[in-house]
Amino acid sequence: MIGNMNVSAYPKNNNKTILKMKNIYKIFPGVKALSNVNFQLREGEIHALMGENGAGKSTLIKVLTGVENLNAGEIFLDNKRILAKSPHHAQTLGLSTVYQEVNLCPNLSVAENIFIGREPTRFGKINWKKINKMAEIALSKLNLNIDVTKNLESYSLAIQQMVAIARAIDISAKVLIFDEPTSSLDKVEVEKLFTVMRKLKDDGLSIVFVTHFLEQVYEVSDRITVLRNGNLVGEYEISSLSKVQLVAKMIGKDLEELSRFEKQKVVSNKNNGSIFIKARNVGHSGKIVPFDLDIKKGEVIGLVGLLGSGRTEIARVLFGVDKADSGKLLVNNKETKISSPLEAMKNNIALCPEDRKIEGIISDLTVRENIILALQAKKGIFKYIKRKEQERIANEYIKMINIKASSSEQLVKNLSGGNQQKVILARWLITKPELLILDEPTRGIDVGTKAEIQKLIIQLAKEGMAVMFISSELDELIRCCTRMAVLRDRVKIAEIEDEDIDEHYIMKTIAGGETDEKRR
Repeated sequence: MIGNMNVSAYPKNNNKTILKMKNIYKIFPGVKALSNVNFQLREGEIHALMGENGAGKSTLIKVLTGVENLNAGEIFLDNKRILAKSPHHAQTLGLSTVYQEVNLCPNLSVAENIFIGREPTRFGKINWKKINKMAEIALSKLNLNIDVTKNLESYSLAIQQMVAIARAIDISAKVLIFDEPTSSLDKVEVEKLFTVMRKLKDDGLSIVFVTHFLEQVYEVSDRITVLRNGNLVGEYEISSLSKVQLVAKMIGKDLEELSRFEKQKVVSNKNNGSIFIKARNVGHSGKIVPFDLDIKKGEVIGLVGLLGSGRTEIARVLFGVDKADSGKLLVNNKETKISSPLEAMKNNIALCPEDRKIEGIISDLTVRENIILALQAKKGIFKYIKRKEQERIANEYIKMINIKASSSEQLVKNLSGGNQQKVILARWLITKPELLILDEPTRGIDVGTKAEIQKLIIQLAKEGMAVMFISSELDELIRCCTRMAVLRDRVKIAEIEDEDIDEHYIMKTIAGGETDEKRR
């Protein structure tokens, strides 16, 4: 048993439909997010929900789980018509969601997080012995043996996700929805998650898997439903749809242009670019070991390494989020101390952060207000940008980088993830930076938007901007970068360029096959 659920009671591998969504419509002001969409989930299957950002995937999940009200349509669970009024109500009906950003309480214990709001009591007080035992049993079903009395924040993101899964399963026994669950996990953690998903599927649980990772879809899913621009493209068995066909259905156009872009190789202009940043023995105790690094104008330099290797830590030091406590930093050949993001901005450095939800967008502001933020901060409060000028700038960049919004006054929280990412890019581009640091700018967004951002990165470098590109996807680094710095265990171990920029050589270097000294 997991809480109140005996998953083994479900029949395995049948074709019974557990969830059916019929003729679903959802309209936001100026945007038809879903139009006559159908979706069905069978018992004991993993069903991938695919589409570009703005295709309607998140909206469909929100309508299903009571986050948003539908305008028209019907939803059936176990052949009974339902309408979730809130996420909590959805859980009582049998629908639970595990999100990309773990929405638990980091300052509470693991056990408290699993049973928060449902704590067993004795004589009017929480029965801690029972709650801890129940938590251990719930996690053991996921092959996880940890100290449930420790605060959740003391564990890795991967373990936090397992805790979220245990809670979701304990509350709800019918449908489990994974919304981009692998975006922040490394390869080993992803495989552990997939092992858990396969076990739950074999026990009869039905799983909706929302993701942008094509390889992962084909590794773990049984069926795929594709949405595009709020419409249903179709439902397919995994064995009948190739990856190329899937991409074509998602983006709704010929793949020839994308294929040409995939094959292009950035021409290094390293001999033409002057050095913008020269870091010598720059580090931050406990976060990044002192490193040497040159960043040239007109180049795309990639930071490559496994999760936790120190890529983001270098970006944070260069942008002044974490103040360097060693070494010397020269900006345009002038020794400079950057101890805050504002000082970095004054030195024409910009950073698009890894976590766009927490460190990027301000969800309750409009697209215009989000775009104008950094420029206003750089100018200062006494040089207020007039509303008409704000609108002109916002509209210029909305058009320039193809942000899909009804207007510059649309709330940014109502945009898709990919378009939110473009808003953050626009915010920094209007400051005219000489160095643009992009930390996972394509994470969790669709294939088409990824290609657009990658093209933009290359174009900015061609125009003379220095670009630092951090990504967990090795293929896009290879495609975009003229040079790479390799990190392992928060140490910069090598630099790679020219003919050595290939997947095999990079992986060998990360694993310890090459060192910086050998490269020199």
